Amino acid sequence: MDPLLYLGGLVVMFLLWIKVKGLDYVIVHQRWIFVCLFLLPLSVIFDVYYYVRAWLIFKMCSAPKLHDQRVRDIQRQVREWSKEGGKTYMCTGRPGWLTVSLRVGKYKKTHKNIMINMMDILEVDTKRQVVRVEPLANMGQVTALLNSIGWTLPVLPELDDLTVGGLVMGTGIESSSHIYGLFQHICIAYELVLADGSLVRCTEAENSDLFHAVPWSCGTLGFLVAAEIKIVPAKPWVKLHYEPVRGLQNICKCFTEASENKQNTFVEGIQYGLDTAVIMTGTMTDHAEPDKINRIGLHFKPWFFKHVEGYLKGDNTGVEYIPLRQYYHRHTRSIFWELQDIIPFGNNPVFRWLFGWMVPPKISLLKLTQGETIRRLYEQHHVVQDMLIPMKHLQAAITRFHQDIDVYPLWLCPFLLPPGRGMVHPKGQEEELYVDIGAYGEPKVKHFEAKASTRQLEKFVRDVHGFQMLYADVYMDREEFWEMFDGQLYHRLREELGCKEAFPEVYDKICQVGLLSDICNKLRGTFWQHRGSEVPPDLKARPGVRGKKHHWPSLDGAVAPTLQWSPDRRRG
Repeated sequence: MDPLLYLGGLVVMFLLWIKVKGLDYVIVHQRWIFVCLFLLPLSVIFDVYYYVRAWLIFKMCSAPKLHDQRVRDIQRQVREWSKEGGKTYMCTGRPGWLTVSLRVGKYKKTHKNIMINMMDILEVDTKRQVVRVEPLANMGQVTALLNSIGWTLPVLPELDDLTVGGLVMGTGIESSSHIYGLFQHICIAYELVLADGSLVRCTEAENSDLFHAVPWSCGTLGFLVAAEIKIVPAKPWVKLHYEPVRGLQNICKCFTEASENKQNTFVEGIQYGLDTAVIMTGTMTDHAEPDKINRIGLHFKPWFFKHVEGYLKGDNTGVEYIPLRQYYHRHTRSIFWELQDIIPFGNNPVFRWLFGWMVPPKISLLKLTQGETIRRLYEQHHVVQDMLIPMKHLQAAITRFHQDIDVYPLWLCPFLLPPGRGMVHPKGQEEELYVDIGAYGEPKVKHFEAKASTRQLEKFVRDVHGFQMLYADVYMDREEFWEMFDGQLYHRLREELGCKEAFPEVYDKICQVGLLSDICNKLRGTFWQHRGSEVPPDLKARPGVRGKKHHWPSLDGAVAPTLQWSPDRRRG
C-alpha cells in the first residue's frame, strides 16, 4: 500500500505544479514528463484495444457484413448533403489529430463531415495474392495478420499508425520500393463513394482514369471505402548487411549501385553527416545464423538508427538476421529519430528496460496535446519533409539539404517510378529510379526561416523534376504546385465527376498558401453575408468562387485560372 500512496503523492504534486506553472509551460519546457506519465500509458491502451478489436472481427468473419452496411451509411450521408443543397465542401469526419500528417486539418470545422468508421481487414485471398482492406486499417494491423499466415505487402511503410487510406490518397514508400515502386503501385483496385453518392470500383481496366488519378489526390475525388492490394509470400527473417561509407561522392555511388541491384530485396541509407552514412541492403531468408540474430523490436534494444550508427563509429561492416515484422517497423519505436527530441533520454538503457515496452507515444496523441504554442515552435524550428528526387541528382540534392536546413540524420530510400497519367510520374515515358530524402529534426543552419528555407528546397525539387510528399508543410503557390505535379487528368475528372462543388482542390486542402487564402475567403464571405447580398457577379464568374452561400474555397482561384501541367512546364 505504501508504494501506491507514494505514487499518489507524486501525482498530486505534479498536478499542483501544473496548476502553478500552467499547462502550456509544462508541455513546452518539460514535455517528456507529460509524455511519460500520460501519453505512453494511453498509447498502450489504444494499441491493445485496436489489436484485440481487429483480431476478434477478423476471426469472427463479421467485417465483410459490417463493411457493406458502412458503405451504405456513407452513401446516405453524401446524398443527404446533396439534398441539403451542397452548401459546403465535404471531408471525412475523422478528427485531424488522428492523422499522421503534421496538419491538424482545421478545414474539418467548416466542411460537412462524413463519418467513415472503416478500419478492418476484409479478406485475404492467397490464390489471387490480394488483400482487401478498409481505408483506416493501419500497417500494424496488416503486418500482424499477413506475417502470421506467411504473406506480406511488397511495399510496407515503416510506421505502425500509417493507414491504407492515407497511403493511397497520399503516398507510401519502403526500402523495397526500388523494385515495386510506391504504395500506389502495388494497389490493383479502389472502391470509392463519389460526390453523387454512387459506389464505383476502379482498376487498370475498369474506370482506368479514376484509378490513376486517385493517388496523391488527398480525398478530393471521392471517399475511399476499400482497396485491393497485392501480397507476396513472406519469409521469417531479413538478412541485413551494414556498410559504413565516407565521402559524399562515395555515398551516392554506393547507394545508387545498391538500388539498381534487384537482388537486394531491401535498400536503405541513413546519412549522419554530409560525408558519412551507412548503406543497408537486405534479403528475405528462411533461416538465420543463431549467433547473428538481432531482435531489434524488443523493448530493451537500442533504437535502430542508434544501432546503425554504431557501425559508422566502429568503421566496420556487419551482417545480422532480423525477424521480418521487426524489420518492417524498425523505425517505429523511435519514430525514425524524432523521439529523441521529445524524450531526450529515451535511448538510455535503464529507460529502455523499464519503460521501453510503452514506446512510442501515439503520434495522434502527441498532436492532440501539443497546443498552439508547440505547433508554432515546431513549424518555425523543426523540419519534417520528404522530397522525392531523381537518383541522378542525389549528390546535388544532399548538398542542397545541407546548405538550406542542415538536418541530420537524413533518410535515403530508393524507389522506382513508372510512367503514368496521374499526378506523379517521370518526365519521360520510361520508368526512372528516384530517391526519397527524408529530413526530420531541428535545423542547424544559421538564420533558419521555415517558409523561406522550405521554398528554396521546393524550387530545387521542381527544377530537377522531383516531387514533395504532401503530408508535410507545403509553401508553394498554386502555379508552382501545378508545375511540380501533373494536374491534367485530375482536373478533368473533377469536372466530369462533379467534384468541384463537393470537394476542395488538393492544393487548397494541403498547402500553407491555400489554407491562408481559405481563411481570407471566409472573411470575405462573411462580409458579403452581413451585407445581405449575393456574391458580386464579377466574382461569381471566376474559377473557385461559389454562389449563394458566400463560400470562397480559394482566393487564388478567384484571381487566376486553373493551371494545367505539361512536360514543357517542367524546368530543364
